[in-house]
Amino acid sequence: MSFTLYTPENAPGSASAELESSQKSFGFIPNLHAVLAVAPAALEAYKSLHTYFSQTSFNAEELTVVWQTINVENECHYCIPAHTGIAHMMKVDSAIIDALNSGGDLPNAKLQALKDTTLALLRKRGHLSDAEFSQFKAEGYGNQQVLEIIVGIAQKTISNYTNHLADTPVDEGFLQYIK
Repeated sequence: MSFTLYTPENAPGSASAELESSQKSFGFIPNLHAVLAVAPAALEAYKSLHTYFSQTSFNAEELTVVWQTINVENECHYCIPAHTGIAHMMKVDSAIIDALNSGGDLPNAKLQALKDTTLALLRKRGHLSDAEFSQFKAEGYGNQQVLEIIVGIAQKTISNYTNHLADTPVDEGFLQYIK
């Protein structure tokens, strides 16, 4: 499929202002945003979900676990290197980043339970067994966090699926994280 990388100058409707906002926030326009601009509502939804997910009860490590678990499961060529770079910027331990990217076990039971629950929600389309939810709760999480994972899944569904369709080019700053 052919998708255009829009700029503020040629983006349709309200996407122009959204791309200008992205430029101010990141110092560049992420190619994902440039692709999403063809559908201003999709760009706005993605950016809003990103903001909402970033405001959840999860810390930087936990946000990274949810994001990267989804990216790896969905085999997103764009989001895996992008979130690897973002995780480094967020000062997430390299052992966590490496384990997420390689599909390995995480360095502690709490983060592993978050990864396992995220995968179960993805693979089973929101259905968790009592045992899965009990394990999640045993590590200190609860109803709030399971719903917050769903916000992360919604955000990453937009980006992962868009990148699959558009074959979005990885941004220059994240090329070093392609494996």
